[in-house]
Amino acid sequence: MAKVYYIIGDATNPHINGNKIIVHVCNDIGGWGKGFVMAITKRWKQPEQQYRQWFKSNDNFSLGQVQFVQVEEKLWVANLIGQHKINKDENGNAPIRYEAILEGLKKVGQFAIDKKATVHMPRIGCGLAGGTWDKIEPLINESLVENEIETYVYDLK
Repeated sequence: MAKVYYIIGDATNPHINGNKIIVHVCNDIGGWGKGFVMAITKRWKQPEQQYRQWFKSNDNFSLGQVQFVQVEEKLWVANLIGQHKINKDENGNAPIRYEAILEGLKKVGQFAIDKKATVHMPRIGCGLAGGTWDKIEPLINESLVENEIETYVYDLK
């Protein structure tokens, strides 16, 4: 039975053997410049470059979609669009879109099965997107753990 492992460490540097996917949440307006994306860009340029190209192309660039960017031989970054814009709306709702996170995580799960990969992430959706872990964790269980995909969630020291 797969499960979620909680680790203190850097989600951009998973120390697990085999194929790995690093998942993070992106917005649906092409913005990249705050939060976990900065740690990604510090290590690899391709995820940001390909995200920006995807946004400009408007090719299926929408909530719930995922772009997989290979950054090393056995490592992909999953740009998951799970955030609508970047600020709270006029009703005070956070940018997080839980249904889009679930849809994207299901795509990540299928990719992980195809690549026989483990999945690694910070506490996605709980930073700038304004989500809460008590709502995100069940989505991870439903889309990844229940499909026997080992998942690692990282908290920085």
